[in-house]
Amino acid sequence: MNAISTTLRPAELEWELPERGRVAMFALIAAEAAIFSIFVVAYLFYIGKSLSGPLPAEVLSPPFLYTICLLSSSLTIHFAAKRIRSANVRSFGAWWLLTIILGAIFLYGTASEWHRLIYEDGLTITTNLFGTTYYSLVGLHGFHVIVGLLGLTTVMVFTLFGTVKQEHAERIDVLSLYWHFVDAVWIVVFTVVYIIGR
Repeated sequence: MNAISTTLRPAELEWELPERGRVAMFALIAAEAAIFSIFVVAYLFYIGKSLSGPLPAEVLSPPFLYTICLLSSSLTIHFAAKRIRSANVRSFGAWWLLTIILGAIFLYGTASEWHRLIYEDGLTITTNLFGTTYYSLVGLHGFHVIVGLLGLTTVMVFTLFGTVKQEHAERIDVLSLYWHFVDAVWIVVFTVVYIIGR
């Protein structure tokens, strides 16, 4: 009877500590999400309170093409992470480079919009409440895109030198979490600025 009950006893569950990099990235994302929340609330609070123009409806047009590029980069970085897990470094490099290109196109779109707003429409960060909150919110997101692109480019350089291997898949996944966060935040910013705020 003892032998039977011993063999029928459920196996002990083993608990492993999560990867430190992943935990740190989730902590960073939580902190950054709190900061973005403050900026989004401020933008929503000050909508329509500017005493002088230009106003959002007069100067903003939704950057659909650049948004598609940024959101597509979440797919390309996902495919890249899958390729490095299966030790296909060459394919990983191609998908990773495409992610960088899509992110850079989005950043170019933001810079072009800012150039037009400043030099053609006369909207600066000190023009009115709309200018202050717009540049603060979109600029905060743009800063995170730049940081992400610097990280992605660093990995790309290591890939070109042949030092990125399958064993680095976990680190690649951690960096891709940040990029997914940047993309997810843009959905919120785009909705608030170009849809609700107009």
